[in-house]
Amino acid sequence: MKATGIVRRIDELGRVVIPKEIRRTLRIREGDPLELFTERDELMLKKYSPIASVERFAEGTAKSLNEQSGLLAVITDADVVLAAAGTGKRNLIGKTVSDKLTEVMASRRSYLACRSEGGDVLPVTAEDGTAYTAEVIVPIVAGGDCLGSVVLLSAEEGCVPEGSTVKLARLTADIIAGQFD
Repeated sequence: MKATGIVRRIDELGRVVIPKEIRRTLRIREGDPLELFTERDELMLKKYSPIASVERFAEGTAKSLNEQSGLLAVITDADVVLAAAGTGKRNLIGKTVSDKLTEVMASRRSYLACRSEGGDVLPVTAEDGTAYTAEVIVPIVAGGDCLGSVVLLSAEEGCVPEGSTVKLARLTADIIAGQFD
């Protein structure tokens, strides 16, 4: 844990204001759920991620998705890459998702891009420098909330994702969302 040097007082209703700089750094937005942890005289707040609670399921799902599609399969929550399977997975796991991917998730609409057809392939993570040639992004939506995304990526030149690949990504997102209904 890192000390910030910031001290806040609790108001009469038990509320504490989290400074804007910290909210921005940790990507905490209005309405985001926070989980509380205590140990002796310490209190810790952690951004709650429902998908993180099924991380093992996400790992197995990414592996199956990779085997079925032959593409790099990635599963994210709203902020971080939770699981990946395929060539290049080590560059993604645990990294913060890019602002562009966050926008796609917020739209709750699937995104398909292929460089060979002039599409704009979006970065998956904020630090992603890999030149992917095709991608499929499907938001994971449960109870009206976007919990994360399923992403399929290819670095193969001229790759055009087939309709069955898009359907596979959608099915995977639906199965993961079903864990929360």
